[in-house]
Amino acid sequence: MTMTVHVDIVSAEAEIYSGLAEMVFAPAELGEVGIAPRHAPLISKLNPGEVRVKINDKESQSFYVSGGLLEVQPHVVTVLADTAIRAKDIDEAAALEAKARAEEALSDKSGKIDYAKAQAQLAEAIMQLRTLDRLRKRGS
Repeated sequence: MTMTVHVDIVSAEAEIYSGLAEMVFAPAELGEVGIAPRHAPLISKLNPGEVRVKINDKESQSFYVSGGLLEVQPHVVTVLADTAIRAKDIDEAAALEAKARAEEALSDKSGKIDYAKAQAQLAEAIMQLRTLDRLRKRGS
């Protein structure tokens, strides 16, 4: 029998996922981490990116998170995300449009925009598109 860990992915709006998994992969602040059952306790900030929950050898689920916190206990992994979306539910057209708007804003040299906000919007759109691309490459 394969060991599992309970995983909860929660955003400010709702609980996105709750269930058992063999492995969890997350974009921690210092790089991607892989979390197996009985992992040592850990707390880390999350970077925007993909959280992948490997349920078993045949099934995994991907989620986009815009940042947040990761808490790991030996039998429970909790992702407290600012925003979390199932990868399959990402609106590609909206992400492409947001990317284009942010790039346009960053090219505006008049000084009338908030560059930090535009850079954050660009990074978020790019990470959503990358998450979609990874999902497609895995054939999920």
